[in-house]
Amino acid sequence: SIIFIKYGLNVVPEIRIPLVRELKELKFVKNIIKSTAYRIIAESGVNVEYKIGTMIEIPRACLTADESAKDADFFSFGTNDLTQMTYGLSRDDAGRILEDYYKAKIFESDPTARLDVTGVGKLVEMAVGLGKQTNPNIKLGICGEHGGDPSSIEFCHKVGLTYVSCSPFRVPIARLAAARAAIANK
Repeated sequence: SIIFIKYGLNVVPEIRIPLVRELKELKFVKNIIKSTAYRIIAESGVNVEYKIGTMIEIPRACLTADESAKDADFFSFGTNDLTQMTYGLSRDDAGRILEDYYKAKIFESDPTARLDVTGVGKLVEMAVGLGKQTNPNIKLGICGEHGGDPSSIEFCHKVGLTYVSCSPFRVPIARLAAARAAIANK
């Protein structure tokens, strides 16, 4: 960021703290980041504005989002990990059982590829509500493979998330899905 700013570009890095369980943990890590940033900014002589937020990847983080919102500039919902922790099922192991679950009509789609709006979605929606209740200006988004799935993007738009992040090959699909969601919900 310092190099970009020296060349006249305006950048505001967003630093995501992963796997936060509670506010005390967020504050602890945030203080480390701030002291490191202060030192680097002082050494460079270049003022860098930055934001610090948290990944919401653990069911407990959804349940306590009102607390984390007190000290976070943004939430980035890491729905890959949130799905795994909610289901108690890793993406690596999912392939071993999914075919049987499809045949038995337990699952209709892969919850690691398409956001489960009934379960994981309720956690996301709850966290959005709790976070905005505490911090009405908090920035909310999603990152991971769900961020490139059109039906997941539609859900994100409906619950108030304002950005999606996904792997590069999914960006064109994500942009189209986000535009469709915005138009459909006008």
